[in-house]
Amino acid sequence: MREMQTFASPHADDWALVRSRLPRDLDLSRLARETKALLRLRGVRDAESLLRLALARGPGGLSIQETAAWAELVGVAQLSGPSLHDRLHQSVDFLRAIVRSQLEHGRSAHSPLWAGRHLRIVDSTSLSQPGSKGTDWRVHAVYDLAAGGFTHLELTDAKEGERFSRGAPVPGELRLGDRGFCNGPELARYLQQAGEGGADFIVRMRWNTLPLRDDTGDPFDLIRLLQQISQPGEVGSVLVNAVTGRDRPLLPLRVVALRLPAEKAAANRKRLLQKASRQQTTPDPRSLIAAEFLILGTTLPSEIPATEVLTTYPLRWQIELAFKRLKSLLHIDRLPTHTQTGGQVWLHAHLILALLCDTVNRDFLAFFPSGPQ
Repeated sequence: MREMQTFASPHADDWALVRSRLPRDLDLSRLARETKALLRLRGVRDAESLLRLALARGPGGLSIQETAAWAELVGVAQLSGPSLHDRLHQSVDFLRAIVRSQLEHGRSAHSPLWAGRHLRIVDSTSLSQPGSKGTDWRVHAVYDLAAGGFTHLELTDAKEGERFSRGAPVPGELRLGDRGFCNGPELARYLQQAGEGGADFIVRMRWNTLPLRDDTGDPFDLIRLLQQISQPGEVGSVLVNAVTGRDRPLLPLRVVALRLPAEKAAANRKRLLQKASRQQTTPDPRSLIAAEFLILGTTLPSEIPATEVLTTYPLRWQIELAFKRLKSLLHIDRLPTHTQTGGQVWLHAHLILALLCDTVNRDFLAFFPSGPQ
């Protein structure tokens, strides 16, 4: 018996409401022509109908045959299953262009959230096709906390790694990233993208992933700094310079370190020892020391207290929650397709719906009660 699908697409009678959530200047017919998704109609009324087919097949949870039957029932299209399959496979660039239009429209709806800055988070999530034992796709994202939605979404295969500079920053942006994004050349590229408007970052560090230099140009001993922070909850902060590449200028950086509670530090050390045991290696003693700390690197000026840097970083979990909603509510991770093109159609249709949901978030946040004045 086939597992019952959870439908995320709207009822046919609600399509007008869905369409109103798309950018007003979005010309679907033009996009369909430019991307060669709809050179001939042949059973599909127009570009809007093609989008509805993709949404029904993707987040709607319908099979190809079910989508064809639904389309004929509601008057969207008259296609056989194989013909619909071919039409959808020709629509990848069309769907990708819609995602880009939604993102460009949403970027204009931002507001300062913290210390006059636009607080954004960068991360990615991995997806697999049926029967796969590894990562087949990655959705790279930038999430705006004030807008309550994504300002950048990019679908790539597994060969494309995480990059801090994905999604151009806006002037005054403060971007948060986890340890996987602590890469000197990428951090420098992000700041360069910001240009004269300026941007800052807070990124989590490992003790050995970012080469550091002191004021004299000598290597900076981060472990020695950590050993000077003796009590749980104690914070250390130091100004250093990060190496961003050969023959490139050093990046001024403030390192902020927090000694974790004893139980958290013990759990981190235990994980390191267990991993070393599985790999039949001996852990670096410096890694065991660093496991007792939360270490952050930031370009924020010194007038921003280290304690505020530490309390801001945990907001990064909001993008993890956004990814969880993509999977638990929209079921973007339940790919039924085994081909690359089929996966792109499925995933881009889900990204379109995710951005439609973000417009609802923006409307809600725009009128969120501010409390007594």
